[in-house]
Amino acid sequence: MTGWDQSAGAGTPEHVVPGRVRIHTEPLAPLQPARATNGLQPRIARETVFEIRDMSVYYGDNQALGWTSFDIYRNLVTAVIGPSGCGKSTFIRSLNRMNDSIPSFRIKGEILYHGHDVYGAAVNRVEVRRRIGMVFQKPNPFPKSIYHNVAWAPRNLGMRDGLDDRVEHALAQAALWDEVKDRLRDSALSLSGGQQQRLCIARAIAIEPDVLLLDEPASALDPVSTASIEELMHTLKTRYTIVIVTHNMQQAARVADQVAFFSLDGIERVGTLIEYGDTNTIFRSPHDNRTRDYVTGQFG
Repeated sequence: MTGWDQSAGAGTPEHVVPGRVRIHTEPLAPLQPARATNGLQPRIARETVFEIRDMSVYYGDNQALGWTSFDIYRNLVTAVIGPSGCGKSTFIRSLNRMNDSIPSFRIKGEILYHGHDVYGAAVNRVEVRRRIGMVFQKPNPFPKSIYHNVAWAPRNLGMRDGLDDRVEHALAQAALWDEVKDRLRDSALSLSGGQQQRLCIARAIAIEPDVLLLDEPASALDPVSTASIEELMHTLKTRYTIVIVTHNMQQAARVADQVAFFSLDGIERVGTLIEYGDTNTIFRSPHDNRTRDYVTGQFG
């Protein structure tokens, strides 16, 4: 997967897949103020990282996810929300081919990463996962020292030069360095749950990925640790593109720039994207009644 380009892309202001999903793809306003033109606030075109095109996922004969199309943009936090069983984890795990180990898994449609098909025949899955890192719901540090948890992937990928500095930098990015710098040889299992999850984030970013996938990273944590993870996401998005699955509506509203609402399609009862747009639109003025009912707690 060498030679992946960095081509930019931007969606149309809005398009609707008939009968299924409403997508608002107008990029967000610029971070810095700009002069308005003809009474309209200018927008900036953000680089497209993922283009998901008519994606469907099957486990054997069972369709878990279908008819899903939208774009994910660079240096934003995109939250994937929806009720249990609607394909959220299936979706996020498909972005870096984490489902490949399931024998019955198959995918239709396209997931393009910077214009390249993630499931192309010549694609190296190891390289996919190097560029698109993942942190899971439950902290899963290795039964090794704090240092060796972070150093493990760089060593295995031949990134051995300046390894001590790399470990320090990853721990600092994960807001953990000051807490563990004097105990790097201690077991990672001696850390608290929140520290273990930040260690897993440090482990993921130690190999300098482009994208960070977070599958309910705070669901097993206490409120203080959850707040730390949320604050960390705001910091990390300046360097990484982040996609997070969460069942916590308040968390999605706090951390996300864009929100994708998944639910079960009313006809086939298959998980699918219902509505996608900026966080304010999804939570304050969604265009689909199913989205409104979910974010206001009327179902799910």
